[in-house]
Amino acid sequence: MNAILDGLTTLFIFAVGLILLGIVVLFFIDRYQTSDTVRRNYPVIGRMRYVLSDLGEFFRQYFFAMDREEMPFNRAQREWVSEASRGVSTNVAFGSTRNLEPVGTPIFVNCPWPTLEQNAVESRPMRIGEGSARHPYDAPSFFNISGMSYGALSTPAVRALSNGAAKAGCWMNTGEGGLSSYHLEGGCDIVFQIGTAKYGVRDPEGNLSDDKLREVAAHDQVRMFELKLAQGAKPGKGGILPASKVNEEIAQIRGIPVGEASISPNRHPDIGTIDELLDMIARIRDVTGKPVGFKTVIGAYGWLLELFEEVNRRGIESAPDFITVDSGDGGTGAAPLPLIDNVGLTLRESLPMLVDLRDQAGLKNRIRIIASGKLVTPSDVAGAICAGADFTISARGFMFALGCIQAMKCNRNTCPTGITTHDPKLQRGLDPTNKAERVANFVRQIRKEVGVIAHSVGVNHPRQMKRFHVRLVRSDGRSVPLDELYPPIVEAA
Repeated sequence: MNAILDGLTTLFIFAVGLILLGIVVLFFIDRYQTSDTVRRNYPVIGRMRYVLSDLGEFFRQYFFAMDREEMPFNRAQREWVSEASRGVSTNVAFGSTRNLEPVGTPIFVNCPWPTLEQNAVESRPMRIGEGSARHPYDAPSFFNISGMSYGALSTPAVRALSNGAAKAGCWMNTGEGGLSSYHLEGGCDIVFQIGTAKYGVRDPEGNLSDDKLREVAAHDQVRMFELKLAQGAKPGKGGILPASKVNEEIAQIRGIPVGEASISPNRHPDIGTIDELLDMIARIRDVTGKPVGFKTVIGAYGWLLELFEEVNRRGIESAPDFITVDSGDGGTGAAPLPLIDNVGLTLRESLPMLVDLRDQAGLKNRIRIIASGKLVTPSDVAGAICAGADFTISARGFMFALGCIQAMKCNRNTCPTGITTHDPKLQRGLDPTNKAERVANFVRQIRKEVGVIAHSVGVNHPRQMKRFHVRLVRSDGRSVPLDELYPPIVEAA
């Protein structure tokens, strides 16, 4: 009997030793691999996320919300971006999990004779700044990276985006936090955003500096400048960077004190009228020689009529080279809840409005429209193009491509995936080389599948899609063509 007990004891100790050895091995595997941020930052324990996620497929229907019920981005959207960025198949089986009856659901109108693959063509580069800028920009991609500041994003995140954008041939917007060496590292095209605090191009008093503008514009990679008037998640509120994120490097890039919260003015103090806006655009374009436009979220829209009227009075060369329209449900690292929830029109309403006002003024070929706001899947991007957008951009979509798990801790410096934190221990998990490939894969797959939609509706490339190619579901459950809801304007002569 004692021999049996001794044998069982030895076996138990051996089993425990094997388990502990296995945990140690897994710890070192997780800690030093570069493909998965969560496992790298939380060795062994991080694996439970994926076990529970897999089990969730079987238990969610009994205990939890379904794939399409999570907010602000549901599981189906996040998984599509994850699969696209990893370069694996995005095909699904059995049938749609999306409820196609809610008001506003887009339904693309397939053609009985879709475009054959041999007749499909790549979208050509579109020129921005023709006839106004000394150095117009031939933008190669209709899908690009929206503004996310260095400071709000970590160093490895910015490096991954820069290198990924270069691989995919799309532009990267700096956000309002200034231009860092990490933006330039990959060699991608850069859109430099000028926020209300003029970070990166300000003098000691916080005013716009022509000398700093020239320094930024001297980089060949910097292709355009964007004046940020308003952001979808916080119209009427400037950028908010917590003091914990303002280290010496970020302070130097932005031109602000170290260790102090960086709160931008709620609008440009020197832009309060249409004339001042157009004068500022002309000034930046004259100093830099590059195309200049502005970003805003639309609420009131009468000022747009005044803007286009003044452009025609001054001459079309005075027009902004582009307008970026953000959605009222756009994203941010930090903002008051009322602004996030209840201020600003959504892209679905504001985009066709802006396009129509521009076209009615005869400025279709002069001012390019860039659409922003929750555009993370091919159907989102295709819908914006149908409504009249020349380009589309996304921020949170690229965060998902970097490995974001929607922990919603962007403003706390505790992001578990290393994307929005300056904690070196958490940043360590985000490998820029691996994530750059994922960024590039995401862009390529978006462009590919938007092309699939375009071919399904019977056109040769995405920019040929029009409003009649998509229908929106109404409250009675029936759909109506977008061109009936928003009849397109024939451009004025």
